[in-house]
Amino acid sequence: MSDANGSKGENEKKAQNGVKTELTQTLFKQKEEEFFHARYNNELFFYAAIKNGDEELVKKYMTPLNEAKNMGQLSDRPVNNMRYHFIISVALITRFCLEAGLPFETAYTLSDLYIQKADKCHNLEGILELHERAVFDFTRRMQQIKPIKTSKTLSLAIEYIQKKLHTNFSEKDVAAYAKVSSPYLSTLFKKQTGQSLKEYINNKKIEEAKDLLRFSDQSFIDISNSLCFCSHSHFIAVFKKHTGLTPKEYRETYYGKKFDNQT
Repeated sequence: MSDANGSKGENEKKAQNGVKTELTQTLFKQKEEEFFHARYNNELFFYAAIKNGDEELVKKYMTPLNEAKNMGQLSDRPVNNMRYHFIISVALITRFCLEAGLPFETAYTLSDLYIQKADKCHNLEGILELHERAVFDFTRRMQQIKPIKTSKTLSLAIEYIQKKLHTNFSEKDVAAYAKVSSPYLSTLFKKQTGQSLKEYINNKKIEEAKDLLRFSDQSFIDISNSLCFCSHSHFIAVFKKHTGLTPKEYRETYYGKKFDNQT
């Protein structure tokens, strides 16, 4: 019995050493060829746009699978390689949409159906077309999740905030876009969403900051600047008010954790 266990242990050790050797060799080759996998933040905006049901942003950030830079090689066979990346992409889309409220059975059944369809595709064009169809199917379904009953004025304001989140805009700018006064718009926000206009804007900024802290390597100052907080200290104060944690504490707790329950 001990000989069998010893043999099993040696085989596991050899297998681990084999993987380590292949990893070292592959990493060296990739550095020589200047190949690096796409970073979290390069994909984050695409998946976040799907989750938010924002077709315009999906079109902006979507890159066809065969044109994606630094896409890892999962198979020597082009069709299989594309199919594996399709499956990974649909799995990520499914998880992000689940986080945002897509019903469990709908999300997983839809995912299964698209993966089954991909399994029947035997050419690159078919898989690429199917991926685009899946992306916009999930996006449009997310548009129907927990829709806020809003007036046309509020819809215009929300549209402006979503588009300008990474720019320096004021409440007056939002009101001007919606063609109403700033006080009226803030009152309307409070009545229809339970939040003032300022609170709504800050909530959206903090949601974005949380994603950037979880999935990117951007510094705290870069995140603060990209979301146009008036100062780094103000960013920290607003972030802690919403989450109970500083940006540093949040990243240390949740970095890379896409689907865990969070504050």
